[in-house]
Amino acid sequence: MNRNKNRKTRIMNTILDSAQKAIKNWWISILIGILYVGIGVWVMQTPLESYISLSIIFSTFILVSGIFQIAFSISNKSEMKDWGWYLSGGVLDLLIGILLITHPMMTMAILPLYIGFWLLFQSTLSIGLSFQLKSFGTLGWGWLLFWSIITLLFSFLLLFNPIFAGLSIVYMTAFALITAGVFRIFLGINLKKIGKNL
Repeated sequence: MNRNKNRKTRIMNTILDSAQKAIKNWWISILIGILYVGIGVWVMQTPLESYISLSIIFSTFILVSGIFQIAFSISNKSEMKDWGWYLSGGVLDLLIGILLITHPMMTMAILPLYIGFWLLFQSTLSIGLSFQLKSFGTLGWGWLLFWSIITLLFSFLLLFNPIFAGLSIVYMTAFALITAGVFRIFLGINLKKIGKNL
């Protein structure tokens, strides 16, 4: 009985120590969120005729997002238990961004699928982050989970309804980016609050 209690205490202390060090770069999450929301608003104002510019902007956005996420994971690799997942997400964004920038015609043809798979990966990662925040007793974790699920639903819509996605890609992409951005901003704010409470 005492052994189990000691083990749980050690695990909780390890998690708390890890979180305390990992949240030092909470502002990166907010920066990524603002970037998502900014691009989402810009995309919403872009008419369907400028689909080419949307593909170029999206490619650049994915590339920059990947760089930020890689920086976040590497700067926290000695403190974060699951830093490899964040690194792999950043590397995936970076590779997809490079691929999209170097093949603009292909990007326009299959942009809904790229966005769908990218949002699927990001929302799955965000759902995991929400439950990690729940384990720290963060009050806003439910909102983070909500926005992650909304983004996940958009990813499924893009992947499984290509005709609809092709007709409304500009507005769907804008809304999906805004929801992903809101999640990132909430995440950064909650990481900052956790840091003050530890």
